[in-house]
Amino acid sequence: MKLFDVYPINDITVVKAKGSYVWDQEGQQYLDLYGGHAVISIGHTHPHYVQRITDQLNKVGFYSNSIHIPLQEELAEKLGRISGRPDYRLFLCNSGAEANENALKLASFHNGRKKVVAFSKSFHGRTSLAVAATDNPAIVAPVNQTDNVVSLPFNDEAALEEYFAAHGGETSSVIVEGIQGVGGINEASAGFLQAISRLCKKYNAAFIADSVQCGYGRSGKFFSQDYAGVDADIYTMAKGMGNGFPVAGIIIAPQLQARHGMLGTTFGGNHLACAAALAVLEVIEQERLIANAAEVGGYLMDELRKIPQLKRVRGKGLMIGFDLPEHLKELRKNLLFGQRIFTGEAKPNTIRLLPSLALRKKDADAFLEAIQEEIHAMEGAAPAVK
Repeated sequence: MKLFDVYPINDITVVKAKGSYVWDQEGQQYLDLYGGHAVISIGHTHPHYVQRITDQLNKVGFYSNSIHIPLQEELAEKLGRISGRPDYRLFLCNSGAEANENALKLASFHNGRKKVVAFSKSFHGRTSLAVAATDNPAIVAPVNQTDNVVSLPFNDEAALEEYFAAHGGETSSVIVEGIQGVGGINEASAGFLQAISRLCKKYNAAFIADSVQCGYGRSGKFFSQDYAGVDADIYTMAKGMGNGFPVAGIIIAPQLQARHGMLGTTFGGNHLACAAALAVLEVIEQERLIANAAEVGGYLMDELRKIPQLKRVRGKGLMIGFDLPEHLKELRKNLLFGQRIFTGEAKPNTIRLLPSLALRKKDADAFLEAIQEEIHAMEGAAPAVK
């Protein structure tokens, strides 16, 4: 049997990882500024994380949600406190798509409505309704297509007001990334998020803050939507929640009521997942990683803006994007194979940086030196660009 070929693969095999670095099978070291799609939040193989999971595995690795699992309650308490939302409640699942799927479903249960508002360049996952709310027709199968999702322009308050004036009474929820990841590091303005919050309250729709990629401290606040001073009805999270262990969840405002059977999962909130998620929160708190993300991310963006070839440097904390001119479109590949630095991309010519929240200033400096060296080499070989 061979693998189902759906991923473009770099010819690199990672066999060891520590902190912000990984090593391939030939012993070559790489600086990891992508963290496997924003997943590595506290650094690869953090010793506290490894110990937490190992200790739990030696006790019990799994049992279903048909029994009492105190680790879930411990996780809920710590997550509520660190996120600043102790009165919310937690439902645990396994992936970002699942988190968004459950959030959309819960909103519809809450108000009995069907319509979902999403936005241009959004990405919410690859499952049923989550992919229907994703602005990429190439990954929406015919069976996923629905008239229940309306896509509006991102950051367009007037279009949002106009839509709600006409359809507010039939709208179940609005789902929005505080900073779009796959869409190219596009930040929702404070005014836009405040308008969503106000209109959802007015029309009894649920405000779903997709924080799968931009949450868990990556932006320099726990949720990137916090920069707007708003409280969503449901926050979805995954990526950095488990530092590589599959764990996800939604936290739910008090006015949305639970009942037995409305949501469910076999693996969500299992013992190992909770141990991993608790380790992440413990390290984030003990090592002040949210403050580090804000500080090192701010420094990195300031320095990147000094490089004239890089356009529209943007983001918050350690969720950073910048655009490349056409003659530098191979920069990401050259950074990987020439400088041994992992970065991400967004089509057509955007580089995304999503490193560990524990990224050190000296690692940021190493990247800044490498990117300038690579640009200089590429422009030396390139024809003059007007």
